[in-house]
Amino acid sequence: MDRYKVMLKQKALDDIDSIYEYIALGLQNTDAALKLVDDLEAAIFSLENLPYRGTERKIGMFAYKGYRQLFINNFTIIYRVNQKDKQVVIVHVIYSKRDL
Repeated sequence: MDRYKVMLKQKALDDIDSIYEYIALGLQNTDAALKLVDDLEAAIFSLENLPYRGTERKIGMFAYKGYRQLFINNFTIIYRVNQKDKQVVIVHVIYSKRDL
């Protein structure tokens, strides 16, 4: 089985930082923030072995453009698979009820 390299775009890193800050600082729940970030990271890096685990994106700005999505808790990880280079590129991590 091929192993893929997972790469996070700066926007995805910023998304994760914002999610953490909102929960840890805004809601004052550092434990929940850390747990959620751990869950998101585990899901993201599971794509090293299962890059097609998520479904094709069929709504929002990334719909029908080759992007996939993976749902974790109330968040959506949006990514694309570069089969040729064996890479998974994470482009966004967003709150699932947000329109994007």
